[in-house]
Amino acid sequence: MKKYALFLGCTVPVRAQHYEMSARAVAKELAIEFVEMAGASCCGFPLKAVDAETSLLIAARNIAIASKQNLDVISLCNSCTAMLSDAQLQLKNNEFYREFKKLGFSYPNEITVKHFVRVLYEDIGIDKLKSAVKKRLDTLHVIAHYGCHYMRPSYLYGFDDPEIPHTFDELVNVTGAQSVEYMDKKMCCGGSVLGIDEALAVTMANHKLSIAKNNGVDALISICPFCTVMYEDNQRKAEEKFEIQYNIPVLYYPQLLGLSFGFDMNAVGLRFNRVRPNALLEKIGLSD
Repeated sequence: MKKYALFLGCTVPVRAQHYEMSARAVAKELAIEFVEMAGASCCGFPLKAVDAETSLLIAARNIAIASKQNLDVISLCNSCTAMLSDAQLQLKNNEFYREFKKLGFSYPNEITVKHFVRVLYEDIGIDKLKSAVKKRLDTLHVIAHYGCHYMRPSYLYGFDDPEIPHTFDELVNVTGAQSVEYMDKKMCCGGSVLGIDEALAVTMANHKLSIAKNNGVDALISICPFCTVMYEDNQRKAEEKFEIQYNIPVLYYPQLLGLSFGFDMNAVGLRFNRVRPNALLEKIGLSD
């Protein structure tokens, strides 16, 4: 049994319960134990653009909580992973650490921070994931959306190639579904500017939704809650703005993986998906 401190952040508990449900179900199947982080807060990302120092302190406090538990951290959010990874790096800086200690926090144990998908790829491994697949999803064609902070900034991770990423595609293909190659794979979802320019954010989301539609895929697969907010929650806004109908389901990767493990729709939280994946379910022999 592999143990990790689970950092949920802000968006997952409020807007992505299906992500958490499916991640917990998949983790249990793979003998991964999530340990709750009592007292954990926001990662600090929403504040970074206006107060970088305070956002770093918020992230460092969360690292200190996990450190006291002496557990590496799993995050379900790309931005949370980047913020906590950066705080982990900064805590190695003697000057910052001295200032951090003045606030009454200790940092005795060095830990690592990984996105859940990276844990699946590195710590569990492709072969073990394949051995857990009970229902291959060979009839599905999907596009994998990596998001900005899955492998960038690269100096924080040293994981995957930030210019030609491949690990998430490999993980999608484990399920039997085909991860379709497409242009602008690395393009931002638009979520980073949603709070200040909604029109631009929706336009950016619309670009990839158009790519998904033009490729005729069954779903867009996400690993970040705020990317999903853009592609699923704001899909109707994109449809209205650009006078087009998409109806493209957006599934979190653990939902797709869970279906390949033979889990039923409730176990992976498909009832919470805002764009109903009815056609997808029919293609794999399930009914909603």
